[in-house]
Amino acid sequence: MRSIPYQPLLLRLLHGLNAILVLAAFITGFLVYDSWDGRWGRLGLSEANRNLIDIHGTFGFLLFFVFIGFAIYSVRVGRKRLVAKNSISKLRNVGQPSWWYALHRIANTVMLLAAGLGVVSGKFQEENWLPQGQMNQPAYFLHLTAWILIGLSLAFHLLLSAKVGGIPLWQSMIQRDYRASESPKIWPQKIQNWLRHPRW
Repeated sequence: MRSIPYQPLLLRLLHGLNAILVLAAFITGFLVYDSWDGRWGRLGLSEANRNLIDIHGTFGFLLFFVFIGFAIYSVRVGRKRLVAKNSISKLRNVGQPSWWYALHRIANTVMLLAAGLGVVSGKFQEENWLPQGQMNQPAYFLHLTAWILIGLSLAFHLLLSAKVGGIPLWQSMIQRDYRASESPKIWPQKIQNWLRHPRW
């Protein structure tokens, strides 16, 4: 049986908050689409309601700030979990461990980019577009595209995480224990040190 790997505390916090807000925005975004648009089919789970747009917008607003922190962390500290220079070449090794790891990195990167597209395109939305029937705004279409990409990449992210690390990898992201060097009590001191000597 695989042991549970250790994940940095900040990664778990940012990943957890990001995941919660992405899922909340994804679900409310579908309800908004289902009630106001439905161009590609609808389930009829909700009625056209301005409150749904406001709720979705609130989750998107909160996600904007969390996502910025998570994206910076992912690019600077978590680079080994994203696409590398040799990721594409490793796709030739079909079925081998390196192939699965390359796919996992690609899925992580696509997930990050899709969430970024969703956050950025969401900033260009007007809350009156759907009530006024303006369904063909370019920013809204980009937002729908991001929603589809998020759904697909999330499914691959979860499946490939299970393949690469199994259940222990999932468990590692919800562990509550952390090392003394990562204690939130010393974060203010670390921030002060970084402000005095910033390192990009």
